[in-house]
Amino acid sequence: MSSALQMTALGLTLLSTLFLLLATCTDCWMVNADDSLEVSHKCRGLWRECVTNMQDGVRTCDQYDSILADHPVKIVVTRTLMITADLLAGLALATLVLGLDCIKFLKEDPCVKLRMCYGAGVILGIGSILGLVGSVWYAVDVYVERAMLVSHNIFLGVHYDFGWSCWLGMAGSTGCFVASVLLTCCLY
Repeated sequence: MSSALQMTALGLTLLSTLFLLLATCTDCWMVNADDSLEVSHKCRGLWRECVTNMQDGVRTCDQYDSILADHPVKIVVTRTLMITADLLAGLALATLVLGLDCIKFLKEDPCVKLRMCYGAGVILGIGSILGLVGSVWYAVDVYVERAMLVSHNIFLGVHYDFGWSCWLGMAGSTGCFVASVLLTCCLY
């Protein structure tokens, strides 16, 4: 039972860490959501803004000026939280792999291996909370920005909804949280 639980947690951690990394690196956190016929598809991410022409498929991206430049708070906070969540999930994944029963590292001391799995679960839980806060922070800010424009009857030609990168960040964080619960609560 313990080995099956460890393997389930490992698979979930691996997939969720991949989702978190993809969400951090990709550039579609906000996507245009106009009901009209658009000739281009616009995405905004944490690192750049991209426009894809729907007719010929040409994609152009504008990098943000600098990492240290003045950016909106939602971008700076989300970048920080997502990068920290990525690092913690990677550390937890490495710790979990070394703590697995099927790995020969520290085979003679199963108590230490169990503590490593538990520690990986704690680290993964912290990372998942940071990633979830970052993803939800961004999503709420997009919603509030859109609601403010609508309430003031301001239409700038384009309004944005949550992009697939935002959903990927939420899914990765949730998966890391579930793996953390498996490792900290169910393994003993």
